[in-house]
Amino acid sequence: MAAMLEFRTQGFNPYAVKYSPYYDSRIAVASAANFGIVGNGRLYALGLTAQGVQVEKAFDTNDSLYDLAWSEINENQLIVACGDGSLKLFDLGVDDFPVMNFHEHKREAFSVCWNPVTKDTFVSSSWDGTVKIWSPTRNFSIKTLPIGNCTYSTSFCPSNPALVSAVSSDSHLRLFDLRTPSSAKYHLVAAIPVHAPPPGGGPVGAGAAPSELLTHDWNKYNDTVVAVAGVDRVIRTFDVRSPDAGPQAVMQGHEYAVRRVAWSPHASDVLVSASYDMTVRLWNDGGGGPVAPAPGARVGRQMGIMNRHTEFVTGVDWCLFGVGGWVASVGWDERVLLWDANMLMGHR
Repeated sequence: MAAMLEFRTQGFNPYAVKYSPYYDSRIAVASAANFGIVGNGRLYALGLTAQGVQVEKAFDTNDSLYDLAWSEINENQLIVACGDGSLKLFDLGVDDFPVMNFHEHKREAFSVCWNPVTKDTFVSSSWDGTVKIWSPTRNFSIKTLPIGNCTYSTSFCPSNPALVSAVSSDSHLRLFDLRTPSSAKYHLVAAIPVHAPPPGGGPVGAGAAPSELLTHDWNKYNDTVVAVAGVDRVIRTFDVRSPDAGPQAVMQGHEYAVRRVAWSPHASDVLVSASYDMTVRLWNDGGGGPVAPAPGARVGRQMGIMNRHTEFVTGVDWCLFGVGGWVASVGWDERVLLWDANMLMGHR
């Protein structure tokens, strides 16, 4: 396995890691004391230097931190999702306290994502069964989208600022279009039953008993494709234009729940996943070649495995810059690992 950089989050168990969209040498980690069960949280801004990984800034919070997102309009600001339901905006130039606090969620805030297109809003999801859209300049939400179930992950479409996606404990991927009238369905335009058997059959794992979805991510090159995963250990991709068509691709190999998936920003058919089985795995979804005429889902291929973590792996992210293989992963072993996925890929 390739040489790695490593950092210890002593006394705190990380839940999420994100590379800065501005600098390839800066990452941030959201973490929680006592595995997020009780106690404080800590946000780390880390610099990758010739001397190794250095803390540029650390902020302590009164409750666990479960997710984070870099601001798309200010290189020094980050939003974090907190166990008390709040979202806090921190500025690396301001000591100790958040510059904004957003507190409407009634349960743990578990996911946060900045709008990458218009850059003027961010979205959050919570165990309270709602997704909320916010402006960083006002402390009350612009819009609330009711899901009705514990919602572990929400995101904006990377090319369309009006499309919001969410996955939740009821086994559905939901798509909201903020341009539609809010009456009746609160902008809901699709609810994809991820574990439903596909219409044309398909490989083992294409359909399954409903189970909680913990993570999803939009393909950066094909903006209608979303990867979803969770408790049943299988990664599936869907084309949101065909909500009833079943999964496009199925990737199996993880032994426990998949906690995080992330499409590569450098290749349309590569994604990485982090799991409670203590591994990070690199996948090819099989979408790079000609489209198969046969109905049913493709079977994706595992290209490599990184098994240097010794506890649940909870977060993974790609560096946007460079040759296209640097990945950061974090786990409950209090470790941040930075490594080159190209070493896993072999000859793609």
